[in-house]
Amino acid sequence: MNWDVALKEFISIWVVVDPIGTIPVFFAVTAGLSAAQQRAIALKCTTIASLVLLFFIIVGQVLLEALNISLEAFQLAGGIVLFMFATTMIFGEGKPASEQKNLDGQISQLAVFPLAVPSLASPGAMLEVVMLTNNDRFSIIQQIGTAGIMLAVMLCALMLLLFANPVQRLLGNAGASIISRVMGLILASVAVDNILQAITAYFHLS
Repeated sequence: MNWDVALKEFISIWVVVDPIGTIPVFFAVTAGLSAAQQRAIALKCTTIASLVLLFFIIVGQVLLEALNISLEAFQLAGGIVLFMFATTMIFGEGKPASEQKNLDGQISQLAVFPLAVPSLASPGAMLEVVMLTNNDRFSIIQQIGTAGIMLAVMLCALMLLLFANPVQRLLGNAGASIISRVMGLILASVAVDNILQAITAYFHLS
């Protein structure tokens, strides 16, 4: 895997995971908790999200083949879903506002929901890692590289969450919302590209 491909995959995964958009959610979830509890939740939620995405990298395509669903169909459906998700990031309440509504429950469960799923390991992220590890297009080494890139994104997310308080003070809710919308626009472009690739592959277009 060359650096251009690695950078493109890093950006694609970063956009769908949206670690910066998760910061306000994390800040709201951990408000009033001790620094040790905040660190524990940050580590737990990023670990769980990583395991969920690794699961989809390893068995996502196998499940599709068992259901007789082609990768082109999944890529097309994924592109449509990603585009719809992107439009909610651009025109909707934004990731922070919509997910802060779901903060009820035990502290120990908050690392799982809403932080790990659906904030970090979102449906869009699950779809993206499956498409980036297509068994028919990428070798095992390339798929391992993609998994490594995903883990690098999660490590960055962990670092951001560990420094959530100073980042929150720096960006503010308005700043995080603006960044989320910009990433939504980038994600919409990625979604359209996936749709065009699926159509090209299905109809064997040059």
